[in-house]
Amino acid sequence: MKKKKWIITALILVVFCAALGIYNFVNGRKSTPGNEVEEIVAPRKTNTLNVNALVIRTKQLTDGITTVGNLLPDEEVDLSFETSGKIVAINFQEGSAVRKGDLLAKVNDKPLQAQLARYEAQLKLAEDRVYRQNALLEKDAVSQEAFEQAQTELATLIAEINIVKSNIELTELRAPFDGIIGLRNVSEGAYASPSVVVAKLAKIDPLKIDFSVPERYANQIGPGTRLTFTVDGRQETFQGSVYATESKVDLATHSFSVRAIYPNTRTRLLPGRFVSVHIQLHDIPNAIAIPTEAIVPEMGVDKVYLYRNGKAHAVEVTTGLRTDAELQILKGLSVGDTLVTSGTLQLREGLPLILDTVE
Repeated sequence: MKKKKWIITALILVVFCAALGIYNFVNGRKSTPGNEVEEIVAPRKTNTLNVNALVIRTKQLTDGITTVGNLLPDEEVDLSFETSGKIVAINFQEGSAVRKGDLLAKVNDKPLQAQLARYEAQLKLAEDRVYRQNALLEKDAVSQEAFEQAQTELATLIAEINIVKSNIELTELRAPFDGIIGLRNVSEGAYASPSVVVAKLAKIDPLKIDFSVPERYANQIGPGTRLTFTVDGRQETFQGSVYATESKVDLATHSFSVRAIYPNTRTRLLPGRFVSVHIQLHDIPNAIAIPTEAIVPEMGVDKVYLYRNGKAHAVEVTTGLRTDAELQILKGLSVGDTLVTSGTLQLREGLPLILDTVE
C-alpha cells in the first residue's frame, strides 16, 4: 500500500515538473531577441462628425438699419396772450385749420382804444402847430428853439400813438403759421395772462421723423438719405428723407440722432405716433454671402470649411460687407461649393463628415 502511494506521488511531481518546463520554454522564446511574436492590433476607428451644410449660390445682399422713431409736427406752439385781460372773443373752432395771421382770440382793449383816440385827436393840432412855427421861423417871427419844441412835441405824440397801437396788438392772439389748432383751454370771459395756454397750434404738413442709429452708421447717413417707415395699424409703407443730423454722437447711448421729413399730404398721418424706420445702405445683386457662424478666425485669418469627398477642407476667405446675419465673401469661395455651417469648433482638416442637412 505504501509503495502504491509513493508511485502516485512521483507521477504527480513528474507531471508538475513537465508543465513547469513547458511554461518556461514558451516564455523564454517570447523574450528572446529575434523571436518576438508579432502582436496583431486592430486598426483604430477614425471619428466622424455630423454637420449641416450649405450649397453656395449668389444672392441679393442688402445691408440696412431698422429702428424706431417718433412722428413730430413740423412746427408746434402753445398759444397764449402777451398781455393780461379778460377774454372778449374766441374766433376759432377747435380742430380746424387756420392761416398765418388769423385773429384767434382777443382780450379787452377798450382803455387802450380810448387812449389811442385821445392821442389821434391831439395829432392834428400838433401837426398844425409845427406848420405854423415853421412859417413864422422863415419870417424870423419865432425862435429856432420854439420851432424845435413844436417838432419834439409832435414826435413825442406820434411815439405815444405807436406805443398804444403796439399794446392793442398784444391784446390780439394771431396764428404764427398755418396749421391745425387743437382743443381750447379757456372760454370767453376768462381772465388771460401770458401763463395761460389758450390752445395748441401744430403744423402737420409736413411731419418730422426723429430716430437714432448706432454710432457705426454715423458717417453713412446724412441729408438726402432715403428711408421708409411703417405705422402700426396701417399696411402702407411711407417714404421720407433725412434732412438734418446731430452734430455729435451721444456719449451716454453711443447713438447718432437723425431727423427726417415726410410730406404728409392730405394729413394722412398724425404726429405723436411711433414708427418703424428702415434705411437701406447697400444693395449688392449677385453676392456670395454666408452665415457669420461659418467663419472660423485663426491667427488673424478668416477660414471656412468645405465638404469635399466626405471630408472637411479648410479654405481661407476674404470678407466684405457684414450684415446682422450674413457676411459677404469676396475671395475664396465659388458657386457650387458645399459650405459646412455647424460644428465649426470641432472641425479640422481631413476630418470625415456626415451631412445631416444640405440647404
